[in-house]
Amino acid sequence: MKLPSEALLLRIFIGESDKVDGKPLYEVIVEDARKRGMAGATVLRGFTGFGANSRIHTSKVLRLSEDLPVVIEIVDTEEKIEPFLAQLDGMIHEGLVTLEKVRVIVYRHNSTGSPRT
Repeated sequence: MKLPSEALLLRIFIGESDKVDGKPLYEVIVEDARKRGMAGATVLRGFTGFGANSRIHTSKVLRLSEDLPVVIEIVDTEEKIEPFLAQLDGMIHEGLVTLEKVRVIVYRHNSTGSPRT
């Protein structure tokens, strides 16, 4: 797959404990993005954060450590991201979704299948 030099970065901020039909929401989002043939997705787990309700989520407090912040980043073309946004709207009940233009410098994969050294 080749990405144009101008693309979009979709960034989704949710909680680690958010679920859809009993499955972690971040997994559902990544699986859906993959099924749609999107260029890739990365899930980042935060160790501290807060959202619209201003409640602090941190790994320092045991009772709150089960709902740490999660950020999902997806870079792809506008043609692939725009239809995905409608799907996200039905999945995300609490969180933040942002979209910004990005300049793609390098997007390549290991065509030989051998691990990096």
